Amino acid sequence: MSIVVVLPTYNEAQNIEKLLSALRESVPEATLLVVDDASPDGTGRLADACAEQSDLIHVIHRAGKEGLGSAYRHGFGWAIERGFDTIVSMDSDFSHDPAAVPDLVAAVARGADAAIGSRYVAGGGTRDWPLHRRLLSRWGNLYTAGILGVKVRDCTSGFRAYRSTALSDIAPQTTRAEGYAFLTELVLRLHRRGFRITEVPITFVDRRYGTSKMSGRIIAESMLLVTRWGLANRLAGWRGRK
Repeated sequence: MSIVVVLPTYNEAQNIEKLLSALRESVPEATLLVVDDASPDGTGRLADACAEQSDLIHVIHRAGKEGLGSAYRHGFGWAIERGFDTIVSMDSDFSHDPAAVPDLVAAVARGADAAIGSRYVAGGGTRDWPLHRRLLSRWGNLYTAGILGVKVRDCTSGFRAYRSTALSDIAPQTTRAEGYAFLTELVLRLHRRGFRITEVPITFVDRRYGTSKMSGRIIAESMLLVTRWGLANRLAGWRGRK
């Protein structure tokens, strides 16, 4: 089974070399794809230096900071075009443990169409988060699952493995959302198409180096989009019953 790990980056110079090295140890057979949004701190150049040492490391340099969803759309398209069997997505700041990648890949090998690294199933959790952040994330995921009617406890986790055929079927290139909303939109599309989604417990660790790209604006935008999708679903169901 051929595997590619897609890694969007923006200003991850303190993490990228160590991350690529850790992934080479965890999944030595996998191709690693860095999608860099013209990081001014030189992340792209460091990734290029790593790629010179391994044929399994590739780097896409983009013109500017275009967003997480856009980076994943670009990386997923690259992977689908090249016929990989399993496509993994993860953060580039060590908040997602490279050693957990084989568990997600194994879940796909056992029959899942998408395996989500989940903080909110038995055995999962977060570390080094303040109480308000834990509560906000918990509430956001409960609200998202409830209003969209999906049986996924961690809709906003970006640590995932997809069966390439399932990801291709939901056409990620036609999505428009960014940040958390992009991740939720993929879950919603998988759910609507009847694909099998499983959750694998992970421990999410707050980054030690670099700066988080998350902001209040991104969170608010995500919640507004989720609410819009949920209300549209309910309206469509109401009309269908008339």
